Amino acid sequence: MPKMKTKRGAAKRFTAKKSVIKRGSAFRSHILTKKSQKRKRNLRSSKYVHATNEAGVRRMLGQ
Repeated sequence: MPKMKTKRGAAKRFTAKKSVIKRGSAFRSHILTKKSQKRKRNLRSSKYVHATNEAGVRRMLGQ
């Protein structure tokens, strides 16, 4: 049986760590003038994939 291919779009968006999967924040690419500094600052930090979605993302990453 051939190896499972990684979904390239997922590989660009997620980073698999030991026990969690890191992801970036949405809503920070444009129309930033109406968003407050506090909101933009909080969007800067990386987040983690929720436990309910983790199995699907790992499957996309080929793990």
